[in-house]
Amino acid sequence: MELPNQKKSNMKVIKKALVMLAIAFVNVECSQKQEAFQPKEVYQSKDLIVVQISENSFKHISFLQTNDFGNVPCNGLIVRNSNEAIVFDTPTSNETSEELIKWIKETLHCKINAIVPTHFHNDCLAGLKAFHENDVPSYAYFKTIELAKENDFVLPINRFTEPLTLSVGDENVMVKYFGEGHTKDNVVGYSPSENVLFGGCLIKELDASKGFLGDANVAEWSNTVGRIKKEYPNLKMVVPGHGEHGDGKLLDYTIKLFKAH
Repeated sequence: MELPNQKKSNMKVIKKALVMLAIAFVNVECSQKQEAFQPKEVYQSKDLIVVQISENSFKHISFLQTNDFGNVPCNGLIVRNSNEAIVFDTPTSNETSEELIKWIKETLHCKINAIVPTHFHNDCLAGLKAFHENDVPSYAYFKTIELAKENDFVLPINRFTEPLTLSVGDENVMVKYFGEGHTKDNVVGYSPSENVLFGGCLIKELDASKGFLGDANVAEWSNTVGRIKKEYPNLKMVVPGHGEHGDGKLLDYTIKLFKAH
């Protein structure tokens, strides 16, 4: 039988333990918030920059000299998992693509399962030959292959008409066509494990201009991005074809930009 003093003592011990547990829980929560991933540049050369934007996602940036917009930085995305990777959009030349392939193999130690050009412009597939020469299979929407053929570009090898699922390690990434916008063929890539969308040139960075509209369907652009927003309402990160990555606000900005065309 416990004496009254023992009961009080035991209650004090239990209360103290509960307080310590609560403090530990708060400390872990604060620590996790502090340790939220901070994007960092992990590679830079004259022609290529790689920025790690989450644990397993990397934005690659190469440059395209244009008549109307000067030397334009062009984004692509690498998604990795278990020593495998998938690349969205090639760098803007075969030489820079070779550089990126070498970096993925030697630094990330990943086998590249696929290269996916998200539309037919040369900021998406100008380096396709380098990927083919490194035995990387290419996948593109059927309209992208048709338009690349019309323009005498190197052709992606594998075509798809329905949404495409590609495996990377023990995860999947999805590629889907939502409608016309920047071009007739623009698709987007999505990594569920990272909750990252590669929007390509269909999605604009915040405060961007409308950019090149030579192959665009301006009247349909907002509707297409609206369908993407409906499919992925809570995106953690969105990478546009040019400029800074962000979150779902990039979709909202793009919708607004082209609603008042």
